[in-house]
Amino acid sequence: MTSDNLPSLRETLDAHGLLAKKSFGQHFLLDLNVTRKIVRLAGPFEGRAVIEVGPGPGGLTRALLESDAGQVVLVEKDPRFLPLLAELDDGTGRLVTVEADALKVDEAALVAGPAHVVSNLPYNVGTPLLIKWITGPWMPQALTLMFQKEVAERIVAEAGDDAYGRLAVIAQAVCEARIVMHLPAAAFTPPPKVASAVVHLIPRPDRPDRATLKRLETVTAAAFGQRRKMLRSSLKQLGGAALCEAAGVDPDNRAEVIDGAGFLRLAQALGQG
Repeated sequence: MTSDNLPSLRETLDAHGLLAKKSFGQHFLLDLNVTRKIVRLAGPFEGRAVIEVGPGPGGLTRALLESDAGQVVLVEKDPRFLPLLAELDDGTGRLVTVEADALKVDEAALVAGPAHVVSNLPYNVGTPLLIKWITGPWMPQALTLMFQKEVAERIVAEAGDDAYGRLAVIAQAVCEARIVMHLPAAAFTPPPKVASAVVHLIPRPDRPDRATLKRLETVTAAAFGQRRKMLRSSLKQLGGAALCEAAGVDPDNRAEVIDGAGFLRLAQALGQG
């Protein structure tokens, strides 16, 4: 499929009288050159399925349908966009649209076999969705996701960086993560108040099991919840200095200087306590 014989996204929105909803955190990408670049960065898909959350008027969807993706599954919460997305359906069954809240949907029931997630995520649910995908029972083949620039920087931050925190530790324990594209606010309709960035995440073959991940979430919540305190104090309820020493971590350090490997050792030590 190509988008050359379709009306432009702006014409489609105007024809349906649709505007972005602030309550849904919607900001649309209407430039197909940009959406095609995002899809190129996400691929190749080699016939695997792709899930897109919050397709809105379908800018990214059009680019996905032009790609080597297999089935393209759209999860859209806003029913106003279902008629627009239906116009992209060629009747072959390749495009599937599900009206649902992506935070509640069971991805394993939507696709068979390995699948990618490629989305310009609604700003108000971007972080919870990422945590759901990387810590839940269903693991994508890869994720290519648009976030607010500040959130993207928090995902890829390293120990000692200002943006370093729980999100970086958990995301990088599970995935290799890097920013692959920056977009100014002016690229969106309506323009948000902040710039955006695309993060590409590939699950690690040696990622922790779910039990260890749960403990990692517990340890990082305590450590970064009181990030100005030494670990012997912030982790007091979990074992404090004794836990740190069992993990080979200096209890007099603060969370912001402990790298991901150190936090994983703390999570493992917590499981042995």
